[in-house]
Amino acid sequence: MKKLAKFVAVVALIVGCSFASKAQNAVKIGYIDFNSLLAAMPGIDSVKIKLQTYQKTLTDQMDAMKAEFESKYQDYQSQAASMSDLIKQTKEKELSDLQGRIDAFQQKASQDLQTKQQELVAPFIDKAKVAIKDVAKENKFTYILNAIEDVVIYKDEADDVMVLVKKKLSIQ
Repeated sequence: MKKLAKFVAVVALIVGCSFASKAQNAVKIGYIDFNSLLAAMPGIDSVKIKLQTYQKTLTDQMDAMKAEFESKYQDYQSQAASMSDLIKQTKEKELSDLQGRIDAFQQKASQDLQTKQQELVAPFIDKAKVAIKDVAKENKFTYILNAIEDVVIYKDEADDVMVLVKKKLSIQ
């Protein structure tokens, strides 16, 4: 029993010492506006242009589908009084199906645009994260926070690592 008590005391002493030595290390926290960094990275403008072009293609297709719907709807309204019930039901079903395809296309287009954006921006995000990590290690930062509005309540301008990361990425 005495051996067990000694062992527990030794373990407690070792653990206590390791916590004390960790507590003596100063915590150094920096921050960066990640979105501003991405916006400043070379090549991001071409990503924006590619996304705008892709979005325009999707929008043009959507506009064509809506114009087709509008044309068919106006045709239906102008001739509805003279149509038989069977033709009215067929036209209404056709309009309903077209509206469903428009809604499905709009939802799929939104998802595709988001996927395309993630695909094109991912390499820039990865490169920025590597640079931030390198700057943190080189300058002995314990943490680097993203300085998004209302996330960082107080910040000392001296802890902004934007200049260091831009230098690491060779951005002016």
